[in-house]
Amino acid sequence: MTDDSGTVRRRLGAVLFADMVNYSRMMGQDELGTRAAVKSRVTIFEDLCAAHSGEIVQLTGDGLFLLFDSAVDAVSFSMDIQKRMATENEVLPEERRVVFRIGINLGEIIFDERGPTGESVNIAARLEPLALPGNVCISGAVYEQVRTRLTYGYEYLGEQRLKNIADPIDAFQVHEDATGATMTTGRRRVVSRQSRGNALGNDLSLVVLPFKFQGSETSESWFADGLTEDITTNLSRFHSFSVISRTSAYVFADRNLPPQDAARELGAHYVVAGTVRKAGPRIRIAIQLQDAVSDRLIWGEQYDRVIEDIFDLQDEITQIIVAATAVQIETTERERLRSVPPASLLAYGFVLQGQQHIFRYTKPEVSSARSLYEAALQSDPRYARALAAKSRTFNLDWRYDWSDDPDHALDTALDLAIRAIEIDQTDARGFGELGFAHLYRKEHDASISAYRRALSLNPNDADLMSDMADALAHSGESEKAVELLQKAMHLNPFYPDQYLWHLAGAYYNLYRYEDAAQTILSMQNPTEGRRILAASYAQLGRMEEAREAAEQVRKAHPEFDLDKWAAVQPDKLEEEHERFKEGLRKAGL
Repeated sequence: MTDDSGTVRRRLGAVLFADMVNYSRMMGQDELGTRAAVKSRVTIFEDLCAAHSGEIVQLTGDGLFLLFDSAVDAVSFSMDIQKRMATENEVLPEERRVVFRIGINLGEIIFDERGPTGESVNIAARLEPLALPGNVCISGAVYEQVRTRLTYGYEYLGEQRLKNIADPIDAFQVHEDATGATMTTGRRRVVSRQSRGNALGNDLSLVVLPFKFQGSETSESWFADGLTEDITTNLSRFHSFSVISRTSAYVFADRNLPPQDAARELGAHYVVAGTVRKAGPRIRIAIQLQDAVSDRLIWGEQYDRVIEDIFDLQDEITQIIVAATAVQIETTERERLRSVPPASLLAYGFVLQGQQHIFRYTKPEVSSARSLYEAALQSDPRYARALAAKSRTFNLDWRYDWSDDPDHALDTALDLAIRAIEIDQTDARGFGELGFAHLYRKEHDASISAYRRALSLNPNDADLMSDMADALAHSGESEKAVELLQKAMHLNPFYPDQYLWHLAGAYYNLYRYEDAAQTILSMQNPTEGRRILAASYAQLGRMEEAREAAEQVRKAHPEFDLDKWAAVQPDKLEEEHERFKEGLRKAGL
């Protein structure tokens, strides 16, 4: 669209990019069949495009670039084409369905000898990967044009930092169902109650790309393959996200694609990629975890080891990578959800938000956590993880004397944990909360049994290890507790204060008072550990420091009563129970 002299021309228009999901995988499985399927879909695009006053500017193997005169035409076309694609797919098996993501932007388009270019085009191309498979993502500029003209639901995804785009761009996902739309807090924008499942719901997904082997002995590349397979299998034990199959990931083994691009083709939100380098008796493993949607590196690490037993090494590295990856994904999701309006959350999003409150150990915070877990259950009444999380809130009510009916609170905690595992007997977290509920009923054998079941379901969950270690310490097995906590901290180098609190309690039981005190002092927020700190200082004869720690306990819990607190401690051994009371009493509590 240049004149004969090649003059650059400009026009305002709507830019649409459509990209086929899983194109490479489908081509690898059936090249001729996939080409034929794509060709038939392109014909549908051409017919519908003309009916909406648009034009197809460019076709690639798995994508289309279209222009429209208006945002209304572009969005109307995109919703119509997605419905047609869904109809075409109804008669096909899932692995042969042709699914597109669509991104749309509105702005000035530059036409030169290369065709349409400019930042508006780049923004549309960057928005397309943000859409869920079979869905449409639009910019804020498009939204402002269509929100009063087209009766769809518009879900605000927040400000997005797009690659090579200087300013953040508001992004919205378009939903067919506009019922129950609500205003986003602090924004004059209508947002659908439906959620971005890939980011917030049960469709949160991860792919582990084949680790690349870098060494002269190609016969030893099996180690990289085995590591990839083990990491994929072990990550699948976490119920908070889905893991794309190893078979699908291996389609990309010989393709020189950036990890985030491979993840987008596979429909994954997060991607793990790594390399294995071997030289003589030494091996180096490098790993990165990336957010493929925002194109951001979340975490990276390098492990250097001398090979003694190759299989033990493989097990060790697998456990470390799996635990750290799971922790980083959950942390990233919690941070991102802080800016997401409540109307856009599904069950998992509410649970993650609740986890930000539960471990602050104050009555208002625990109450806030319970409200979020209840919101999760309103979204999905059979969501086992929400039931398990709610169980702990009642246990804490009993433990800190926040309930008017303590016995009922303790019974409710157990009932909720039992309901959680009845709904999902494969979820390790449900059995973990069952173990916690039994512990504070002083049913020690039942507690340890539940924790063992939890770790058999997911032996890489470091948080479960920490909780089980605390149960062991209260059951007279503090040496085992220390060993398990050290393993948990090795697997999760980003461990929270909870691990240190549990470790200090085990040290106190073992008469290791100096270790207990130093462990509490290394907590980021030692408020809940100061009881152990005060008792430890008192047992060491450091009375001034003991009294100071005791005063901090009183500030945090003005109604602290030693006899009441001692009564809720689930210690199995009377000697350990009395020694802890003795330390607190010496400190002045």
